[in-house]
Amino acid sequence: MNISVIGTGYVGLVTGACFAEFGLNVVCMDTDARRIERLEKGDVPFYEPGLTELVSKGLREHHLSFTTDIAKAVDQALVIFIAVGTPSRADGSADLSYVEEVGRGIARHMTGYKVIATKSTVPVGTGEKLRDVIAANQPARCRFDIVSNPEFLREGSAIEDFLRPNRVVIGADSPEAVAIMRDLYRPLYLIETPFVVTDIPSAEMIKYASNAFLATKVSFINEVANLCEKVGADVQVVAKAMGLDRRIGPKFLHAGPGFGGSCFPKDLAALVQIGEQAEQEMDIAKSAARINERQRLLMVEKIRTALGGLKGKTIGLLGLSFKPNTNDLREAPALAIVEKLLAEGCQVRAYDPAALEEATKLLPKMTPCPDAYGAAEGADALVLMTEWNQFRNLDFDQVKKALRRPLFIDLRNVYEPERLAALGFHYVSVGRPARNPKPDA
Repeated sequence: MNISVIGTGYVGLVTGACFAEFGLNVVCMDTDARRIERLEKGDVPFYEPGLTELVSKGLREHHLSFTTDIAKAVDQALVIFIAVGTPSRADGSADLSYVEEVGRGIARHMTGYKVIATKSTVPVGTGEKLRDVIAANQPARCRFDIVSNPEFLREGSAIEDFLRPNRVVIGADSPEAVAIMRDLYRPLYLIETPFVVTDIPSAEMIKYASNAFLATKVSFINEVANLCEKVGADVQVVAKAMGLDRRIGPKFLHAGPGFGGSCFPKDLAALVQIGEQAEQEMDIAKSAARINERQRLLMVEKIRTALGGLKGKTIGLLGLSFKPNTNDLREAPALAIVEKLLAEGCQVRAYDPAALEEATKLLPKMTPCPDAYGAAEGADALVLMTEWNQFRNLDFDQVKKALRRPLFIDLRNVYEPERLAALGFHYVSVGRPARNPKPDA
C-alpha cells in the first residue's frame, strides 16, 4: 500500500519512517526544500534515538522517499496523513492554518478516493472543518473520508511508542476508512495492540484528555512536593506509595521543575479554549498550567535560598532540553529558569548532551561547556536540571574539586540525599529535606 505523510517534523518523520518499517511505501512531503534535501541523504534534523537508522533503512530499502511536491504525495497515496504543526495562538487556541492549507493542497490534486487522516493534535470539530475545506477546493468531485488517528509518541522513545504502542485510536464515520486504517496497522495485531475505533470527535478529544491528565499528574505531585518540604515529608516515598495503588500508577509522579515540550503546555491551553467555546469551564486544566508556571519560579527561589542570593554568583547547569534523549527546547523549564537567573545577575555555565548548540543561540549570555565537569568549574553550585543518564553517575570527587563550594541542587531527585551528604555536599532537592555535609566527609 502507498501512503503519504504531509509534514516532516517530529511526528511526521517518525510516522513515515515507522510505516516504512512495516513494509509500506511511504512518501514524506514538506515545503521546506532544505529539510527535504537533508532527509534524502538520511540526515535527520533533530535528535531522536534510533530515528536516523530507521530513516536510512527506509531509504536503502526504497520504502521511504521525500518530496516537496504535494501533487506527487497526493497522487501516489491511498492514505494521506496530515502531521503539520498546530501552534498556540495568543489566546491559547490551536492555530489550524497549516492543517487547512494542507487540506486545500490535497483537494486540488485529488483524482480518486483518498483517506485523509490527521496525526496532528487538533481541536474537536477539526475533522468536519477539514472535510468542508477539501470539498470546497476540489476541481472535480472525488470521494474521500476523514479519519482522526492521534499520535501518542514520547520524545526520546518515539520509535518504541509507534512500533509497540499501548493503543491505536481510529476515529472515522466510514467502515471503508476503518478497514483501510486497520490494514495499515496490521503488524500491530501480532502483538495484540488494543484498537479503539470510535467517531471523529471522540478521537480528537482522546488526545487532549490524555495529555491534560498526564500534565495534571505532574502538577499534582509538584504541589505535593512543595507541601512535603514545609512539613518535613519525603515526596519520593509519598509518590512511590501512591504509585503502588493500581488506580493511580507510578508514571508521571516525579517531582521536579515542571513539564515542558511541545505537547502538554499547548494542549492544556487548547483544551481550556475548547471548553470556553463550549461554555464549559476546564478548571483542572487551568490549575495544572498555573501550577506548572509557578513551579519554575519556585525552582529559582530554591536556588536563591541555597546560595544566599543570586547576584554575582556562578551556577553550573546540567541539562537544558525539556526531558532526556531529545534536543527539544520547546517550553523547557531550563530556559525559563536560566533567563531568570541571568536577569538577577548570575553567570550560568551549562552543558547538555544534545541541546547545547540551540540553547546557546536562544540564551547567548549563557556559557556553553564541553561536559558536566566543565559546567561545574568555578561555580558556586551545580544544578541538575534534566535527568540525562550520563548525569546519574557523576564523579563527585571531580565535581567537588571543580566547584567553589560543595553545593549540589538536584531538581530531578536523581541522587540520594544521605549519599551526597556523606560525600561532603550540601544537597538540595525537590520535596525532600535538604542535607548538610557530614562532619567526617
